[in-house]
Amino acid sequence: MRRVAATAVVLLVLLAGCSRDDRREPAPEPSPDLSRAPRAVAVNPGPFQAGPFLPPEQGAYLGAWIKPDELTHVGRIAAVGGLEQSLGRRLDFINTYRRFDQMMGTASDKEFLAQDANLMISWATGDNRSILAGDHDKLIRKQARAIRRIKKPVMLRMRWEMDRPNLRATMWSGADYIDAWKYVRNIFRQERAENVSWVWCPTAEGFVRGDAPDFYPGDDQVDWTCVDVYAGAQFQPIGELMGPFLDWAAQRPKPIVIGEFGVAKVWGSAGRAAWLRDAERTFKANPQIKAVAYFESNPDRNKPNQHFQLMGDEPAFAAFHTMVKDPYFNP
Repeated sequence: MRRVAATAVVLLVLLAGCSRDDRREPAPEPSPDLSRAPRAVAVNPGPFQAGPFLPPEQGAYLGAWIKPDELTHVGRIAAVGGLEQSLGRRLDFINTYRRFDQMMGTASDKEFLAQDANLMISWATGDNRSILAGDHDKLIRKQARAIRRIKKPVMLRMRWEMDRPNLRATMWSGADYIDAWKYVRNIFRQERAENVSWVWCPTAEGFVRGDAPDFYPGDDQVDWTCVDVYAGAQFQPIGELMGPFLDWAAQRPKPIVIGEFGVAKVWGSAGRAAWLRDAERTFKANPQIKAVAYFESNPDRNKPNQHFQLMGDEPAFAAFHTMVKDPYFNP
């Protein structure tokens, strides 16, 4: 009996230890070899049919989303201004997010435009089947008129990352998304919102899984192809993370914008800096990439492997600063 009791105690201790381990963050993976030459796949020199927002003839535009302390006019202006001051230059374009019913052409949008920045609006449209049923026509027309009044060319990412599994309840299927895309674009055409370049932007993971291409509306409907790519849960070179996307995009006569890219804090300052240097080399090796936007944010309630802010991490920020000072990213 004593032996049985002792064995039971040992098992309980082991089980308790396993339980604690299960709650820990996964250990960082070994650092990959970032010294290899980057993949040069998307090398189409153009010219491209890119809509009114034209790509640069050489190099790539540089932009960012900068999470403000408060989602207000003052907060947005301060966030962008703070990053630009630290970088010592203006951003070429600002990525800004809008809910379906959150109007475009806000006071901060207008101020950025007045400072000669461009806008990439990431628009979270709603349920595709309710769009196709005509439930949101009034709202869509109102948004189209708001963008038309901006007058300057705008990149519009309609329901970016539509391939995410957690959006399937509102996206329904690739066919539903494509039909909704065409439906919304037709309303914009009716409202003469002719200053829009339509940006199709799934995730890098969607190309690894193989389902992202199912959502592509077609070359006649898309002006820029796009991808969001992160060294978050997996610390791999950016060329490997978005390799399947680059293989796919290289077959299409479209300029590419990297809608969001980032490297998480969990990979350490040295690892982040190396990853960003590799990102710079990869962008240059694929001249079809005509615009890139860093995701300068630690989203609330997100895990550490989804914290991408560079400010405050001197080695990582220095690597990013080197990139943005490069003439290639100052076309």
